[in-house]
Amino acid sequence: MGDIEDLAARIRVCTLCRLHEGRTRAVPGEGPRDAKLFLVGEAPGRHEDEVGRPFVGAAGKVLDAALVTAGLTRGDVFITNVVKCRPPENRRPRADEIAACRPYLVAQVHAVRPGALVALGDTAVTGLLGPAADLSTARGSLPRFEGIPVVATYHPAATLYNRGL
Repeated sequence: MGDIEDLAARIRVCTLCRLHEGRTRAVPGEGPRDAKLFLVGEAPGRHEDEVGRPFVGAAGKVLDAALVTAGLTRGDVFITNVVKCRPPENRRPRADEIAACRPYLVAQVHAVRPGALVALGDTAVTGLLGPAADLSTARGSLPRFEGIPVVATYHPAATLYNRGL
């Protein structure tokens, strides 16, 4: 599918699933093409849809703080989502929407070739590892996506609703 910039251009005009019908902007993702860490979330939210960038709303603030705690910045990591357009009412992406976007996600991973993938939440886990995978099992192990270790953790938005996470 090409390099990161070509992929982003294709994603911005994609019409492969119903999600494009309600989007303001597709959110291809961002970060250095040689990032060692590749973060995958679920889907863009309202703020992300407005500006075309991942994790710029409340969950983005949580993610930014977590990156700082880890000694990283956004400039150190590649950040994207399983689906690149906002689902209506922020619902979870449906299986056919995930399947339509999957070639983009796989191509992004191939283009960046990170040392590790971080799956932010259950949708990211299943988006990377398949529908049989789940967050609780993945958190207790170190599964691999095409040989790349996948670190599974809670989505930053989950911590907004459950501070215990």
